[in-house]
Amino acid sequence: MSHRIDKIEHLIKEEISLIFLYKMQDPALSLLTITNVKVSPDLKLAKVYLSVFDKGKRELVLERINASTGFIRTELAHRITIRYVPELKFFIDDTIDYVEKIENLIKKIHSDDDKQGES
Repeated sequence: MSHRIDKIEHLIKEEISLIFLYKMQDPALSLLTITNVKVSPDLKLAKVYLSVFDKGKRELVLERINASTGFIRTELAHRITIRYVPELKFFIDDTIDYVEKIENLIKKIHSDDDKQGES
């Protein structure tokens, strides 16, 4: 991965975070974190991964963000200086769910071991 793409990914992540914080007036977007941005090698597409605190609102948040993609991209174009602002695609980052699932499995294994040790 090139150093330039890494810098652009970091810049896009930072600027979109600021757009959500200061420009988006939607209360549904309040507990939202951008966890990662992956830009294609030709800089035409940026995949933006989001973590939403309230798991029940994930689909609603994703719908609202997808409805505002044009606004977000326009704001991004005003904030960064690159020749072409990539098309933005938003995804829910479910890595935290995966980590939580693994932790629960480990806890279950340990509790099962404790129960067997008592027998």
